[in-house]
Amino acid sequence: MARLLRPVGLDFTRTAPVRLVFAREITAAPEAVYRALADDVPGWSEWFSAVASARPLDGGDRREVRLVGGTRFRETIVAAEPNEVYAYRVDETNVPGMRALLEEWRLVPAGTGTRVQWTFAADGPLAFRSVLKGARGGLGRSFRGAVTALDARLAAR
Repeated sequence: MARLLRPVGLDFTRTAPVRLVFAREITAAPEAVYRALADDVPGWSEWFSAVASARPLDGGDRREVRLVGGTRFRETIVAAEPNEVYAYRVDETNVPGMRALLEEWRLVPAGTGTRVQWTFAADGPLAFRSVLKGARGGLGRSFRGAVTALDARLAAR
């Protein structure tokens, strides 16, 4: 069953009841990382093992993402600043209890590479927030694996 979520803006990364922030430096340049995030949405499933499929909608203003295990998201892009930030909010999902979710990928030059920071900002009832906080370790491992795989993919090009 599809659940409509509360629309939130980029400021939600600072005000959300649950904010999980992960960062890692990789060798790829910010330009290449940004292109992989924003311009190659279907390619996400090649480097982010949790993503089964992803496709742009509405000329790239929205996305549809399916995760391994059956979770589905319909998202709206809320920030797309080349080589700096790519963020999207979830508008619709099949995840019970979720009220709002926004993910932000912030890119900062680090030597010849990039410091990639992923902020996972969410809201829901207390039980949902508790489960999400408990999932911090798994989400961190997923992020580290994804950006490591993305770095290797970009280096092979």
